[in-house]
Amino acid sequence: MTTPTASASEARRLWVIVGATGTGKSDLALDLAEALRREGNDAEIVNADAMQLYRGMDIGTAKLPVDERRGIPHHLFDVREVRDDAAVAWYQPRARQAVSDIWSRGGDAILVGGSGLYVSSVIYDFRFPPRDPTVRRRLESELETHGAAALLERLRALDPETARRVDPRNDRRIVRALEVIEQGGTTHGAALPEKPTLWHTDTRVFGLHVDRSALVERLDARVDRMWESGLAEEVRMLREQGLEDGTTAPRAIGYAQALGQLDGRLSESEAIAETQALTRRYARRQVSWFKRYPEIRWLEPPVDAEALLHG
Repeated sequence: MTTPTASASEARRLWVIVGATGTGKSDLALDLAEALRREGNDAEIVNADAMQLYRGMDIGTAKLPVDERRGIPHHLFDVREVRDDAAVAWYQPRARQAVSDIWSRGGDAILVGGSGLYVSSVIYDFRFPPRDPTVRRRLESELETHGAAALLERLRALDPETARRVDPRNDRRIVRALEVIEQGGTTHGAALPEKPTLWHTDTRVFGLHVDRSALVERLDARVDRMWESGLAEEVRMLREQGLEDGTTAPRAIGYAQALGQLDGRLSESEAIAETQALTRRYARRQVSWFKRYPEIRWLEPPVDAEALLHG
């Protein structure tokens, strides 16, 4: 990974816009980029949403269409196929490279997204333990034989804190945690380092906050719109491209439920209701994650980007 020179990076800022899904992060990122560009700063945007990395996953991720990006360069959107994994260890060097390249072109970088671990991997000194394919294959074999519950119970005995944080449905995260432990390492689990250190000194972190009741109403309506916009048909097409061959994309909220609908396991109304419930739960987890950022400044939309720039 190329490290930006002192002259290129120290004079440039890393703007970070985070918050729960549905709070308007993409719009604020665009407003901020335009405000910077009016001042002669060629700002560009870098994606920090794990599911928006995937090509073709548009409706269910609320991905901003290219023709609505106001001519602002966007990076790390549509860079993975749905059958590929999108691990944070894969993402981190590419996101930092994108940020460094923006600085080298003379602009500020704006990192935007709601995937907490992905954001943290960029903005903090966040190193990943090595991988061991042999150990991983054995653990994956045990997963097939004994199931995720057995492996999660083993993780609880070895690292209770990580076991508490990990999503019990995330087989890949459970296997990864055990893989690290077997190599004698300490898992990062799904947590920030105890005392996070910024990767880049001039990093400005903003969180968008919407009142819970208003957010719930907004999220439920957005899920309804996704189905009205053709999410089930999008998933049908992605299935032909290998959606179910991946381990990450087919588990995405909305996509898993649309697959259930296509398979006849869920009615459309059941798929929508389940997606709404999971989205609300995910939004709560996002807020909890970002609240731990010591540098974060919370804002209530609408936000004046000009005031943010000079505030």
